[in-house]
Amino acid sequence: MSVHKAISEHSKKQHELVKAFVRLDTMREQAIEATVLLCKEGQEFSTDTINAVTAQINELAKNNGIVPTRQFVTKEMVEEYVQRLNN
Repeated sequence: MSVHKAISEHSKKQHELVKAFVRLDTMREQAIEATVLLCKEGQEFSTDTINAVTAQINELAKNNGIVPTRQFVTKEMVEEYVQRLNN
């Protein structure tokens, strides 16, 4: 019975990690969309918010190995993406 309890607790912890990842990944995608919109409009933009969330995701991934890492984003990457959208 204790093995079953240990497995259940382990599964619960993994589920919580996945939920945290999904929450952070959603925040990251929203930050990317907002940044892309600013760039499209020719306004000043920063990737700081995107990369702050990315750092949290990567820390989560480093500590457990269940969730994937995400790449840090540069201003140039945003500009190139917007340029591709406009072509």
